[in-house]
Amino acid sequence: MISPSVNSPTSSGTSLAWQRRRDTVGRFWKQYRTQRAGLWGLAGLVLIALLALAAPLIVGSDVQSVTNAPGTALEPPSGEFLLGTDQFGRSLLGLLVWGSRISLLVGLLAAVLSVAIGTLVGIVAGHYGGWLSTVVMRITDWFLVMPTLVLAIVLATVMSRSVWTVILAIGVTTWPTTARLVRAQTIAVESRPYIERATALGGGDGHVMTRHVLPNVLPLVLAQTTLGISSAILTEATLAFLGLGDPTVVSWGGMLQDAREAGAVSSGHWWYLAPPGIAIALVALAFTLCGRAVESVLNPKLGVGR
Repeated sequence: MISPSVNSPTSSGTSLAWQRRRDTVGRFWKQYRTQRAGLWGLAGLVLIALLALAAPLIVGSDVQSVTNAPGTALEPPSGEFLLGTDQFGRSLLGLLVWGSRISLLVGLLAAVLSVAIGTLVGIVAGHYGGWLSTVVMRITDWFLVMPTLVLAIVLATVMSRSVWTVILAIGVTTWPTTARLVRAQTIAVESRPYIERATALGGGDGHVMTRHVLPNVLPLVLAQTTLGISSAILTEATLAFLGLGDPTVVSWGGMLQDAREAGAVSSGHWWYLAPPGIAIALVALAFTLCGRAVESVLNPKLGVGR
């Protein structure tokens, strides 16, 4: 019995596929580096992600403790507390670093859930067409005309207050835009000759959607995910500010809610309001810059500026 050769056609095909993927990533990164705004956004995201990952080492989990707070209530910024303290005497800098973990987690997972739903709906509607596409698109239009924040508030109100509830509320209310974009791209892809050839050779619906359509819509999905994260972070902050977030965790939106309840607006304690608000704005800006850069690289016809 002859043992399979190391250089068998299967292994050669796999190596070639991986080489093509590496070449594609290399070309993408080469073009992405020409987007100065995108590089600034990426650098900011890397820095914030490193701070979030290293938060247990930098500030420790006891930064959330109310009983062991190191300072007094509402101390202004000083050498000991660079951003001041909250109404319980906790360091706002420590809370800001720790809160980045929840804000980034919710933003990322909610955007992934939203884009996953939108991609599935868009591919199915674009592939099958007919009455199924009509019904699915009418449902999508209903979600589009309904205010996203209102739907998210309703879901967050009727369900238990937790991080996963917020993720679910954002994810299931923000997918229609992705669904419409993916549906249009699916219709364009399936009009190409190689799709007809794949069908003639016996490729079923699942084969066409997963092996031919999905790889061609993935660049659009990637750009939409990057842009969706910033919106998800803003929505999470809004829900937390309205008191619909998880009260047991620290997030930037929750810090704004605590500041409002402590009367920071009327009493002039600006150091309580400014840090989480600036952090939310900077992260949303960084993701937006990255998303615009990805759009410009994947679709130069958009004409996104550098």
